[in-house]
Amino acid sequence: MADQEIINYFNEMLSRFEALFYHEITGTAVKKVDLIGIDLIQSKEISGETTDELIGNCIDALKAMGIAKDIQFSIHGHGILLKLEVEGCLHIAKESKLKKEGIVPYMCPIANMIGDRLIEVLNYETTYMADMNIDEKKGKCIIKYAIFENIGKIGQVSDWTTI
Repeated sequence: MADQEIINYFNEMLSRFEALFYHEITGTAVKKVDLIGIDLIQSKEISGETTDELIGNCIDALKAMGIAKDIQFSIHGHGILLKLEVEGCLHIAKESKLKKEGIVPYMCPIANMIGDRLIEVLNYETTYMADMNIDEKKGKCIIKYAIFENIGKIGQVSDWTTI
């Protein structure tokens, strides 16, 4: 199989899994898929001393592996919102297929990988997917991912609607 055929095959398979899981659990699967994708990044043993350094190192690795062509990030909302702008992602076909089936995409392996490193390397308390905005025509996703460094940050409120 050619590389593109393999990518298509895995995106179709992952899309089918995500759609079935969504319907099976009536939309509550959103909080249960945080671990999908993390094995790859864990095998790279990525580290960093600060949040910015660690996220930057994750992004460099993901781009080097060809998972996405470009990833920009920024942190907002009292340090609890990680905004990712991803272009040229291998998974955009999965997101597009889900949208066509009437399912709002809710799982991003790239965000999961970065969230895992924040928890495992910098001992963040928890992370979760807050929002995904997919523009398949432009091949771009904007992801809002909640990151809680410690228990004191959980419950903080900030307006993410304008970010």
